[in-house]
Amino acid sequence: MITRTATLEDLPILLDFEQGIIDAERPMDITLKTKEKISYYDLSDYIKSDHTEVVIAEVGGEIVGSGYGQIRDRKDYFKQDRMGYIGFMFVKDEFRGQGISQKIIRFISDWFTSQNITEIQLDVYDQNPSAIKAYEKAGFEKYLVRMRMNVKNT
Repeated sequence: MITRTATLEDLPILLDFEQGIIDAERPMDITLKTKEKISYYDLSDYIKSDHTEVVIAEVGGEIVGSGYGQIRDRKDYFKQDRMGYIGFMFVKDEFRGQGISQKIIRFISDWFTSQNITEIQLDVYDQNPSAIKAYEKAGFEKYLVRMRMNVKNT
């Protein structure tokens, strides 16, 4: 298995991966549109960007996983003025459990280190325990709970 920076030639499979992520997350988020195709990311711009590193994992020449690392500005009240953010983590079903997500996270973490980024964050649905377990295995810790409620107009 190899990990490498994605290119624009990889875009068709990456767009399929994005839809795989959305399909998996729709049951976890009642606020997502269900009747139409949606998109979370502008992957083409991310691939071209200096502040985002899109990464793929290949096994035998087949693209089997993805992720991105993005440098984001922070509010003035934080110690660091920039942080790393990880998203777009996807591994094809038949390749899960083989450490691929760990290698993608390591690749992105090394890129963040080369950019002098010292903190990395990500978002994960609470109803996705396998993803939470993978992120904890990579060294992430829970630190904030985001909550919501729907208010009905009467």
